[in-house]
Formats: sequence, C-alpha cells, structure tokens
Amino acid sequence: MGYEIDVLGVGEKSNSGDAITVRYGNLHGQRHEQTVIVIDGGYKENGQKLVDHLKTHYQTEKIDLIISTHPDQDHINGLSAVIEQMDVAELWIHQPWNHNKGLASKFNDGRITDSSIGERLKENLETAYQITEQAKKKGIKIKEPFTGISFGNVKVIGPTLDYYEELIPLFDGMPALKVAAEQRSWLDSVIDSTVKTIKKIFSAWGEDQLDDKDETSAKNNSSVITQIIIDGKRLIFTGDAGITALHKAADEIDACMSGAKLSFIQIPHHGSRRNVGPSVLNRILGEPVQENEQKGITAIASTAKEGEPKHPHKAVLNAFTHRGAKVLATRGDGIRHKNDAPNRSGWTSLNPEPYHYTYESEE
Repeated sequence: MGYEIDVLGVGEKSNSGDAITVRYGNLHGQRHEQTVIVIDGGYKENGQKLVDHLKTHYQTEKIDLIISTHPDQDHINGLSAVIEQMDVAELWIHQPWNHNKGLASKFNDGRITDSSIGERLKENLETAYQITEQAKKKGIKIKEPFTGISFGNVKVIGPTLDYYEELIPLFDGMPALKVAAEQRSWLDSVIDSTVKTIKKIFSAWGEDQLDDKDETSAKNNSSVITQIIIDGKRLIFTGDAGITALHKAADEIDACMSGAKLSFIQIPHHGSRRNVGPSVLNRILGEPVQENEQKGITAIASTAKEGEPKHPHKAVLNAFTHRGAKVLATRGDGIRHKNDAPNRSGWTSLNPEPYHYTYESEE
C-alpha cells in the first residue's frame, strides 16, 4: 500500500495551526481501494481550502474519518465547513462535558455541581460542542478517541481515558481547584505571563537546547495522538501534545508488536519548545546520530508564515535533526510526504531544514 500526507499551510501571519489530510491504500487505483482521513481543520478560513484540496488532489467528496485532536480554534474551527460540505463516515472528537461525574468535588466553590461543570465545558468549548451536534444531525458516526480505539490502519495511542479525565479540571476557564501547594506551583508555571525577550543562541551539533520539564497546558496534553502503520512504516500525528502525553504514547509504541519503523512524525505544537525534551525524543525517534546521518524519518512542523522565532523554535528543529530526521516546516505553505503515490503537478521535493548553529530565541 502507498500513502500520502498533506500538511496544509495554516497561518498567514504569526498564528500557526493544523490541517492535515492523509490517504492510504492503492493510490494508483480507485477510490474504494483507498482510505481518506482528515486530522484537524485549522482556523475557520482554512475549512474551505481543506475541502478544495480533497476534491482537487484526492478527487473525492467522501472522508472516511475525521480526527479532531483537541478543541483549540487553530485546529478545530475549519472542521465545520468540512463536515457541512463533505460526505463524512466517522468523526473522532472528545466530549469533555460528558466526563463531569464527580468533578464538582475537585473545586473550591461548594456551589458548583457536576451538572454546572458540564454546562461550563459546553460553553468554554463551544465549537467542539457545535461540531459534535452538527455531526449528529448529519448522521455521522461519532467516537471519543482514547488509547486503543482503531479504524483500519489507524490507532489511537494517546490519551488514555483516565489521563484525559485527570486533565479536564485543569482546562482553561475552569473554577479554582482544591490543590496542594506543590500542584499550584506547577499550574502557575504553565501560565506564562512574563515579558518576552529575544536572545541569540549558539549551538553545537548534538546539543539539545531543551529540557524534560513539561510546561504544556492541560488542553494541549489532551491532544489525540494517533499512529498509522502502512507496510511496516509507522506514521505518528501528535497535535499539540506535550512531554507527559508523548511519554504515555511512547509506552504504547514500545508495546506494539508490529515491528514497524518510524517513517513520519508531526512535530508537536508547531515546533514549540515547551512540548518536547531529549528523553521523550530519544524514546520515539531514537538516540542522536552523527552529523549528516539520517534514519529515513520525515518530521514536519505546521507553522505560520511569520511564526518565528516561536513557531518553529530552532532548538526543536535541531533536536529532531540530531536524531536523524529530515526536518521540514510549512511556514504557511503546504508540504506533501508520500510513499508509492502518484506524482502531483507543481509539488516538488524539498531540502531538509539546515542545522541551526545560531538562532534567535524568544525567552
């Protein structure tokens, strides 16, 4: 079987986002020999572009599976147009408002009830709720994507149901928690209100200018992490997942008996330095390699045209390069990664990201 992955350009200026299409099967054959998947839809304005891309390049109006990784607007808003205009068989989307049993006891305010928390989640995550309702009205099959759920060659490797429910009380807009002092310190650390400064970084080959501290928000760590295995090649999609979530996904990869080798990985959260560290990268990509050595892995960051130095962060690009990956960043333009797929007019091979020995970093 062949496959193609299109990481579409999202973000005209500095706001990055994700809109990814995937097709696998006999790509030289008929539509019924292929599976078409959409992973996130970018901002609202990206929805129509995604529809047009599928019709033009995949020559289909049918989507077998849509995966909404998490409810941030740069990932979910464009999905409404896709669901409205396309024939969608199945939607994977989390519905946190249905996970409100016993939540009230976790908050300081004694007037809060499980029911009111459920309603608050619907209001705070209005687009996710509306898209779920939209899909129901169209008769689309809906599943919540927790570890182990599968569809053909696609399998969820994170989050587990238990981990997801641990994260819900920490979502933005939730009431004040009953937490111990050390937990409050962690919560404060992920709320970044400091003044940003730009400093110049000098890097030598093999130096990871990253640490293993997870500063990712709860909502981002709730991202659906999926793998697709095609003829011994493992393709991993990470959404905005952070270090803790990625370690849990790595446990699933370690337990996988397929023997598949990593061929593609989506660089989490548009290349943010808060989402990956040396330890988890070593687990998923393997140990660092010698300079100019490659392992046959393609790593792509979906970034806005003017997202730097935050998206993508050069330390993140370097860290993937250290581990033998061919690293690419969209910077507002689409990138196609393929294997045993037809050539596409106007789409050409790209040179990998160079190693960045000096770069500016937003500190």
